[in-house]
Amino acid sequence: MNKNIIITGATGTLGSLASKVFAMQGHNLILMGTNQNKLDSLAKDLNLPSNRFLNQALDLTNADALQTSVETALSKFGSIHALFHLIGGWVGGKTFTDTSYDDLEFMLNQHVRSTFNLFKSLSKPLSGNNWGRVIIVSASTVTNPPGKSGVYTATKAAQENMVLSLASELKEYKVTANIIQVKAIDVENKGKGTTPAEIVSAMQYLFSDEAGKISGARIPLY
Repeated sequence: MNKNIIITGATGTLGSLASKVFAMQGHNLILMGTNQNKLDSLAKDLNLPSNRFLNQALDLTNADALQTSVETALSKFGSIHALFHLIGGWVGGKTFTDTSYDDLEFMLNQHVRSTFNLFKSLSKPLSGNNWGRVIIVSASTVTNPPGKSGVYTATKAAQENMVLSLASELKEYKVTANIIQVKAIDVENKGKGTTPAEIVSAMQYLFSDEAGKISGARIPLY
């Protein structure tokens, strides 16, 4: 059965690859990003009929705008089966003394507020299918943070804890929620991290029916 999947950060390197792979498998996509032109370009590259995708340009920290987008998706597809939350954002290489309040706000928006809003809007729709998947990508340093990474690892840790809590909340509805941890995303395939293709392969497994018993897990992909 084809599923309806929300992909945030859809126009990024990882998000666009995930979009292409899961579109090729026949799933319907709700593509979320901040740039409408980039979303339209991705949709053109995917070459999907209009009944199989929905582009939504929005700010995920705007709870009302997100709720409207979710309702639009439900109106079009009838259900939402999965969330791939793939927006990035990194502030590092700075001591606490050198880290600005703007840096902190940026990290809170990217990793904490966006995740909270998504989970608040999507918990009920995800619970209504007797099957669901939530996947995020995080950093291997979260559990043992190095220096000069305070606001990044702190906000990623908060995001991870929300995923683990969601896994417990939605377990009875057969919704799994998991974290793929990487040291770095090796976009240029230089052997210094985890490639987008490797991450998407792991996502494919976590999405499968065979992975239905894996939930609330940190998957070390490094």
